[in-house]
Amino acid sequence: MKKSSLLLFSLFGSLLLLSGCQAAQEEGHFFHDYLVNPFVELIHTLGEAFNSYGLAIIAITLAVRLILMPLMLNTMKKQQAMREKMEIVKPEMEKIQKKLKEAKTQEEQRKIQQEMMMLYQQHNINPFAMGCLPIFLQIPIWMGLFYAISISEDIQHAEFLWFQLGQPDIAMALIAGLMYYVQFKVSMIDMPEQQRQQMKIIGLLSPVMILIFSFTTPAALPLYWAVSGLFLIGQTWLSKKIYPAKKPAKDKE
Repeated sequence: MKKSSLLLFSLFGSLLLLSGCQAAQEEGHFFHDYLVNPFVELIHTLGEAFNSYGLAIIAITLAVRLILMPLMLNTMKKQQAMREKMEIVKPEMEKIQKKLKEAKTQEEQRKIQQEMMMLYQQHNINPFAMGCLPIFLQIPIWMGLFYAISISEDIQHAEFLWFQLGQPDIAMALIAGLMYYVQFKVSMIDMPEQQRQQMKIIGLLSPVMILIFSFTTPAALPLYWAVSGLFLIGQTWLSKKIYPAKKPAKDKE
């Protein structure tokens, strides 16, 4: 839940910066000179090599994802281990939650919450360690891509497939949202039913918000998100093969 919320916060914060940062478009400013302009040059260089700015953006997306892949796989490994630990403590946790609901005073609630924290410590569970660094590392990429299109007419008016990179495109927005929805569904495979129900609504926020943002941003960003989503589908599937969920042992009668 926290990871999805941070993704939404990151997307929203990025859009605020994208809509109001004039320094990104003016020479002599740090953000322009050390992020946006190098991004423009990179897209131009790759665009000339591939004879397509769209393919250049896809190449950049794949490069970013490959660089982040070890970090992402490590995060997925930790999340899988966390889910397994949560399944182990599930019976005790349900008892504590029941006691918490029945608590009548704040003092009783505090004691029960301390009991819950002791249970977490006993099993080395940290519910806040969600590994959100990969999300924050991508914010400069989103911003660099957005402003590279804003200040470069060549990239802005370039056509790729059926759309212009500098103009919003409904179909590309739908594809971006769909890729993240499929990635969310793949991430639910082998997840315990209770956790699946808990993630059912919050997990949909990421694809929905990406879909909404993609409707109003230049199509180059939905293209980046669509390719990222497709890569994440394969990465999520791979992580489940490398770090398979352990089936809970059946109680012996």
